[in-house]
Amino acid sequence: MIELRTPAEIDAMRPAGRFVAETLATLREETKVGTNLLAIDRRAHDLIRRAGAESCYLDYAPSFGSGPFGKVICTSVNDAVLHGRPYDYALKDGDLVTLDFAVAVDGWVADSAVSFVVGTPRDEDLALIDTTERALAAGIAAAQPGGRVGDISAAISEIARAEGLEINTDFGGHGVGRTMHGDPHVPNDGRAGRGFPLKPGLVIAIEPWFLHTTKKLVTDDRDGWTLRSADGSRGAHSEHTIAITEDGPIILTDRSHLG
Repeated sequence: MIELRTPAEIDAMRPAGRFVAETLATLREETKVGTNLLAIDRRAHDLIRRAGAESCYLDYAPSFGSGPFGKVICTSVNDAVLHGRPYDYALKDGDLVTLDFAVAVDGWVADSAVSFVVGTPRDEDLALIDTTERALAAGIAAAQPGGRVGDISAAISEIARAEGLEINTDFGGHGVGRTMHGDPHVPNDGRAGRGFPLKPGLVIAIEPWFLHTTKKLVTDDRDGWTLRSADGSRGAHSEHTIAITEDGPIILTDRSHLG
């Protein structure tokens, strides 16, 4: 069911968005060559505890995962792009890292992701990250009242196709509210003017993610969760939770002011 939020409810979602943004900014700053993925999870867990927030991942057990996720943050590295379950791995020079983080504060959820490189970057990785960020910005700009979900999808795919990237629509954006994943689905490819109407009060996560040379994913047998590229190429992922208002979209997880 798709629910529209009142202005007061959107205001009540701001603390969750602010906490997610601040946590991702902190973790990105602290994540270096040599940082262990399990240490990132422990740090995120500590920040959640201090804030009195609630993880959306710890007990999360959807049909596409293998039992409860059991961690509080997704850490996807290199050819992993989604649902990366933290494990005992120390980051190496040049690793491409995606942190995806969702929590509830006072019962309201926010969800966001950021990709970056630790140490010495490859030009092609920086270009891929830039493409996801530009696609995210285009999708947010298209999230205007009176429009359609397809407008967002078309704006994202236009950026990706201009870079010669293939687009997977199995996983994409989604409704956000009292739970992390809700309707409507917001695919990263679609036709403008189609899909659910974008009405004031709609709160969604927009999350373009792309792989260098494929759109096909495989699930890591080691944990039953981590989604990797089928050909070993690297991936990047950018995400924000936004609210559509009469005046246009508001980014609830904006971290641009945090450096």
